[in-house]
Amino acid sequence: MAIGLEDKKAIVAEVNEAAGGALSAVLADYRGVTATDMTILRKQARENGVYLRVVRNTLTKLAVGGTEFECIKEALVGPTILAFSMEDPGAAARLLKDFAKENKKFEIKALAVGGELLGADQIDRLAKLPTRDQALGMLASVIQAPITKLVRTFNEVPSKVTRVVAAVRDQKKEAA
Repeated sequence: MAIGLEDKKAIVAEVNEAAGGALSAVLADYRGVTATDMTILRKQARENGVYLRVVRNTLTKLAVGGTEFECIKEALVGPTILAFSMEDPGAAARLLKDFAKENKKFEIKALAVGGELLGADQIDRLAKLPTRDQALGMLASVIQAPITKLVRTFNEVPSKVTRVVAAVRDQKKEAA
């Protein structure tokens, strides 16, 4: 279906805005995936804060120009679905990796993070990044560890004193 010039400009502007605020991008080939499965993928993307869009490669090349995702231009070959992680850098990678496991025809092409294009074999690097909540939990445990150790140390001093006094008492009872 032919797209008018104004519609093309709107698509380019929308994708450019998404690319400007994205943390990472994942490109995949969606040939052979049913419409029902694509609907499920789109729903999961909305739930996970992932911008998911099928855009013509020429429009995508225009849209990512001037952003850190300009490096994906060389990977734009054939039918491509574009996923930008908006809140969590690993969200799009996790989503598309899990979807590819369930749908054998769905193939991840490339990913980009920090202006660097990575191959599809690097998907685990991005997918295994902790979510924001997990990262905050790790940070809290690291911050809490020294305090916990200090409290334990302070609690051990009275215990040791009590044990020493009890040992001295027992020793005096035996001597008497």
